[in-house]
Amino acid sequence: MLATDFLTVDTVFLRRLYVLVFIELDTRAVHLAGVTAHPMAAWVTQQARNLAIKMGDALSERKFLLHDRDALFPGSFDAVFRSEGLRVIRTPVRAPRANSICERVIGSLRRECLDWILIVRRRQLEGVLAEYVSHYNTHRPHRSLGLKAPEAAPTPLLSARASPREVRRSDRLGGLLHEYELAA
Repeated sequence: MLATDFLTVDTVFLRRLYVLVFIELDTRAVHLAGVTAHPMAAWVTQQARNLAIKMGDALSERKFLLHDRDALFPGSFDAVFRSEGLRVIRTPVRAPRANSICERVIGSLRRECLDWILIVRRRQLEGVLAEYVSHYNTHRPHRSLGLKAPEAAPTPLLSARASPREVRRSDRLGGLLHEYELAA
C-alpha cells in the first residue's frame, strides 16, 4: 500500500510552499515528490507520473493508494495510479487517522527537522527535505521494522579487534541530525 499527503511550509517571507510526500506502508520508505508554491492539477499529476517512473516495477507490486479528499488531488492524479494497477482509496471526510502513517511521517518531518530551521526559499527547502528523507530512509530506526531503517545497509560483522564501544558519529543538516555507526 502507498499513502500520500501534502504538507505546507511557510517561509521567512511568509510565502506558503506545498510539499507532496509519498510513503510505502510496508517498508516505511518515504518518497519526496516535489515542492511548489502553486500546486495546480497539472503539477500534481506530473509528480504522480514522476513517482511511477522512479518506482518502476515496485509501484505495480502495490495494490492501493491512500489519500485524503483534498481538492489538490485531481482526477488525473488518480488516473496515473489506476493505469499502474492501483486502486485509489480516499479517506473519509475529517478523518486524519485514516491516513495515520503518512500523517505521522509528516509530523516527524516537522518535529525533527522543519521546526528547527528557518526556510527562506524553495530551493533551500528542497535541499533540507532531500537530506532529511535520505536520513529517514537509510538511518533512522523504525519500531515497525524491528528498529531498522527502510533502506538500511547490512551491518558489518565485528572483527575480533573491534570494540563495540567504538562508535563513529556523523552530523547532517549542520548538526541537527546525528547518525551513529560502529567503527570498523
